[in-house]
Amino acid sequence: MKVADIMTRDVTVARPNDTIQDVARRMADIDVGSLPVCDGQRIQGMVTDRDIAIRAVAEGRSFADPVSGIMSAEVECCFDTDDAGEAADRMAGSQIRRLPVVDRDKRLVGIVALADVALNLKDKPTGKTLEDISQPGRA
Repeated sequence: MKVADIMTRDVTVARPNDTIQDVARRMADIDVGSLPVCDGQRIQGMVTDRDIAIRAVAEGRSFADPVSGIMSAEVECCFDTDDAGEAADRMAGSQIRRLPVVDRDKRLVGIVALADVALNLKDKPTGKTLEDISQPGRA
């Protein structure tokens, strides 16, 4: 099974110049803990609720600041043609719950989440993937 078979195609994104507050509100509205930050269709970074708490609130930044100042620029991605089980392994190895999906032109085409793994991959136990994602002290 390919990543394209299990991913969510309609991905809400943040733009680099969106304010921290607007992005936090967007995340709350759709009940997610992370968003890809895109300039057009290309990923520039990821922003998480943890980034907002640690890099914005704890540092006393203005919520009117652009989200590009707190996002993580290093983004783990996979291709839509990758094997879904391998993507789940990558999520576990990198301890991430949402993995952006790009096409061969590196344009964002979807996102694969732990829930997608749970609902679609019967050969990769979700509990094992979640356990690996949640290991303390791993990067």
